[in-house]
Amino acid sequence: MRDFDSLPSADGVWSGLRGLDGQPCAIVVSQGNMAWVGAPEAMPAIYAGMPRHDGGGALVSPGLVDCHTHLVYGGQRAHEFAMRLAGASYEQLARAGGGIVSSVRATREASEDALFESASRRLQCLLDEGVCAIEIKSGYGLALEHERKQLRVARRLAGAHGVTVRATFLGAHTLPPEYAGRSGEYIDRVCKEMLPALHEEGLVDAVDVFCERIAFSLAETEQVFEAAQALNIPVKLHAEQLSDMGGAALAARHGALSCDHLEHLSGDGIRAMQAAGTVAVLLPGAYYTLRDTCLPPIEALREAGVPMAVATDHNPGTSPALSLLLMANMACTLFRLTVPEAIAGITTHAARALGLEQSFGVLAAGRPANFVLWDLADAAELAYWFGQRPVRGIVRNGKLARTPSGAA
Repeated sequence: MRDFDSLPSADGVWSGLRGLDGQPCAIVVSQGNMAWVGAPEAMPAIYAGMPRHDGGGALVSPGLVDCHTHLVYGGQRAHEFAMRLAGASYEQLARAGGGIVSSVRATREASEDALFESASRRLQCLLDEGVCAIEIKSGYGLALEHERKQLRVARRLAGAHGVTVRATFLGAHTLPPEYAGRSGEYIDRVCKEMLPALHEEGLVDAVDVFCERIAFSLAETEQVFEAAQALNIPVKLHAEQLSDMGGAALAARHGALSCDHLEHLSGDGIRAMQAAGTVAVLLPGAYYTLRDTCLPPIEALREAGVPMAVATDHNPGTSPALSLLLMANMACTLFRLTVPEAIAGITTHAARALGLEQSFGVLAAGRPANFVLWDLADAAELAYWFGQRPVRGIVRNGKLARTPSGAA
């Protein structure tokens, strides 16, 4: 892996581009930021002497944003995939000691360096496809030292790869084995010991909870939210994936950035999310892997004007996906999103789901230079192809992560 700081600057005039609307476009990058974006003929003369970068007619989009991942973990769970194919349900696997708990064991056994190396390889797959900002959750440690280890790796990944990482504390992911039958005690520890310590160490950008019958109740979720908000940390929620717990409405009342999964989301939950401005994060990879049959209420979300993001939900158990473009395709084919909705779902709305809407998701002057050049004729191809990576060039945080002629 090449050191990100050693990559060349992307400063200069980027011409020969076409926007997602198909119209000619130029971007001026100065000191790592987009100083100007618009039609080439309207570019101010003050930029005429800057270095030139020829996009060669490439389509240009904002850098992609993967707003829900569990990228740092030990081991893998291919055997559970085989068990599900043989008839075992997600809940049966979890209650039998598989599922999240099996990843907890492997993560606790792994060193920080080992977790960094394995997560780096996974992250590189996403970066090669144009991801410029990503959320990475903890939740496979379920003890202070191991949650810390995961979040430290997330911070290391950001520095090593030059990618914007939002680190989310998911200590309330599932009940660790040593707390069997004592969920109240564990939630107290999450709220009173783990979260304050990790926040003090600067490792937490947001707090998440898995609110579900096999995980944590509404009351326990609210306890975690209140602890987070006492520290001024934004909240989000794994909500309504397996049943309608009313978690989305609870999260919306707490001003959640996003509610994620949402296959069993109710009308009350939709109305609460709309009122709060909470983003619906759709995770078609988990829906596909679990062979779910209950679709998220896409039309109702659309009618309510709730912004819909799309993410990989990369995790070892239910969505071992390392292609955000494939998720965009699945969001269209499985969930019936339109192409513009899918593209907004991996750019504009995904940025909003991470609280990054002021710096990511659109091409605009004053924002960090994060954009992708595509060997595509039409924006619809971003959601059409799967199995190829049509990336021509990547500018990430003002650096040439990939030049139009190949890797930088």
